[in-house]
Amino acid sequence: MASLRNLATKYSNLDEAEIEWLETLVLDWQLLADLALSDVVLWIPTKEDGYLAVAHARPAGSVTLFYRDVIGDFLRPEWRELVDEAMETRQPAVSTSPAWYEENPMRLAAYSVSRVDEHDELKGPFAVVTVHTSIGDTQRASRIGAAFREVAQDLSAMIQFGLFPSKVSGRGGEQGSPRASDGLVRINPEGIATFASPNTQSIFSSLGYRDEIEGENFAEVVAEVVAGQFDTNESLPLIAQGKIAKRVEIDARGRTVTLRSIPVIRDGVRIGGIVLTRDVTELRQQAQELITKDATIREIHHRVKNNLQTVASLLRVQARRARSEEAKEVLGQAMRRVAAIAVVHDTLSTGLSQIVDFDVVFDRVLGLAAEVASLHNTTVHLHRDGKFGELPSEYATPLALALTEIVTNAVEHGLAGREGDVSIRANRTDERLTVEVIDTGAGLPDGAVGDGLGTQIVRTLIEGELGGSIVWGPAESGGTKVAVAVPLHWISAQTREIPRINV
Repeated sequence: MASLRNLATKYSNLDEAEIEWLETLVLDWQLLADLALSDVVLWIPTKEDGYLAVAHARPAGSVTLFYRDVIGDFLRPEWRELVDEAMETRQPAVSTSPAWYEENPMRLAAYSVSRVDEHDELKGPFAVVTVHTSIGDTQRASRIGAAFREVAQDLSAMIQFGLFPSKVSGRGGEQGSPRASDGLVRINPEGIATFASPNTQSIFSSLGYRDEIEGENFAEVVAEVVAGQFDTNESLPLIAQGKIAKRVEIDARGRTVTLRSIPVIRDGVRIGGIVLTRDVTELRQQAQELITKDATIREIHHRVKNNLQTVASLLRVQARRARSEEAKEVLGQAMRRVAAIAVVHDTLSTGLSQIVDFDVVFDRVLGLAAEVASLHNTTVHLHRDGKFGELPSEYATPLALALTEIVTNAVEHGLAGREGDVSIRANRTDERLTVEVIDTGAGLPDGAVGDGLGTQIVRTLIEGELGGSIVWGPAESGGTKVAVAVPLHWISAQTREIPRINV
């Protein structure tokens, strides 16, 4: 599905600031739908004098009217008059008769979208939000439903004047951000809670507050819960009164609760605020478990690296003591293979994910090639062009080992006893990673690829583990050219989404 940015760039004349504002608004898209108990759709004007849907959210606590996503659809002609009215007047436009969508009757409301620039000047309107409410909605008469819809109308009115979302912190779309269904408190200008959802009441009961929240100063309620703590956020009273747009966490009785405040402003005056609440205790526990597991995994990689380096050192010592040249060569090759794997584990032990920057890994692999050159009285000039980008660990290891074999083979056999160049060219696209290793050495013996252990290892790693291809052939310089291609779509399908290259 095309993103908001892609659709806006292709079909509209919106500038970068306007697109960024809409992207920020969409972070709170689900909140608007849940509060309105309705489908909400974001429309942008097109170059052909139409409107295109670029965002759509269905209500979590009510029935959707759109059984398929409308993103990418153009505005229906029968809705055009209402949308134009909202754009022209910067006032809510509400249908006086039922609107229809595939035999579903609905109440339709439209709100224009504007933004406030860095000089606090109002810019717009440049988009429209439509709210689609079912005619048969049974929650409208309930106290919770009425409170939710009043809050939704307040926020929609603020959208018209660039007051929501706030330019400061406290936006939605973040992990653990409170949702409408998690808990909501309405605050009047004096900080008194005029409405508290049952979920909020339950949350504060678990924190030790047993009285009713409604009718109380919510800042005092929060203060009672965190009484005795010396490390509370200084802005907590302002957040609890809905005076600033911010998000904070409070801890009490082993529970962690997130509060997100949104001031409600009308005609330039704050008329109150809302505070969204959410018990995120389990999320924080899971996050802590992930941190612990991550530290454990990194420690494992560190120990594996140490063990592999120990094995490589033992192989190096054994190679020096070997009397047979053939034994020295075999042990040296084994040492370099183990060292190449150790490089990947060393990189993984220093990061927070199982994704490695392969350019860093490969630079260290080239150090092994330089070591081979020194052992064979060879002067090699190594050149690297292009970027490999980031790769998952399960693919970084076989690729590092395969390239170690290819590069060291070019140095050890292609340039043995002479001076020459080895060039490594990497090309990364969304579909594949291609690597060319070109040397100016003696070329392939008799023009054919050998079938030794190194060749078999490389074929197994590239073709078997990575699902790629490898081709040996003569280079224009007279040496050897090895071309490796790894399909990234195959890697993505087998494991996870491939990270893109760093530019």
